[in-house]
Amino acid sequence: MSLHRRQRLGQYRIEARLSSGGFANVYRAYDTVEGICVALKIPHEEMVDAAMLSTFKREVRMAARLDHPNILSIKTAGMIDGRFVIVTPLGLECLADRLRHRLGSRTVLSFAEQTLSALACAHRQRIAHLDVKPGNLILFPERRLRLADFGLARVVVRALSASGSGTVGYVAPEQALGKPSMRSDVFAAGLLLWRLMSGALPEWPFQWPYPGAARVATRWHPGLTRLVRKATHVDDRKRFPSAVPMLQAFQKISERAIL
Repeated sequence: MSLHRRQRLGQYRIEARLSSGGFANVYRAYDTVEGICVALKIPHEEMVDAAMLSTFKREVRMAARLDHPNILSIKTAGMIDGRFVIVTPLGLECLADRLRHRLGSRTVLSFAEQTLSALACAHRQRIAHLDVKPGNLILFPERRLRLADFGLARVVVRALSASGSGTVGYVAPEQALGKPSMRSDVFAAGLLLWRLMSGALPEWPFQWPYPGAARVATRWHPGLTRLVRKATHVDDRKRFPSAVPMLQAFQKISERAIL
């Protein structure tokens, strides 16, 4: 059951529902103690069982390990009035909303670097996000982008085995087959970068040239195109092993990326 406007949940007063996903709703709420607006992520009641609570608690633990300006921090999490609630800072909008409008070249490069920086931080701690997409990148003032939602993340000790998960459109082939890894994040980041560059999202079977290639060739340095092709190779062994070297490669080309 969704919460309604002005409904109280502990110290929080609901103002609006921001989004609804397969696992949870996200609300804008007013914190009557701190006097600020926050975001509340609340699992759907009918889906809350021991396994689901474990998923959301894992999200909290994952995020708590990652202290980075491009990763959405968690203010608090726990049971409030019988519901498990994750409280985070409230952003302006998500990147999915921002993509409805044209982005300048410098903004594209900034958003790409911030996304890769967030992923590199996670990958250095052996954490794979596994749901990198515009809807999980939250925009804050001064064009600060923060990666949210580590609910699908896994600690990567070796090759992972997990049920196919993620968001259709950004899921790497091996992740769809239940074998995700940090290279799956690299794949999703490559698709996101191409969408930022071209305005188009490549689709299966991910054959070259991708949609929008002609436009990209007139606007962007070919080094960026090569980076995307490597990041989104169907064979995960031919991709960057993690976002760390991908970020390094991006930074080497970014200063001369705009034609």
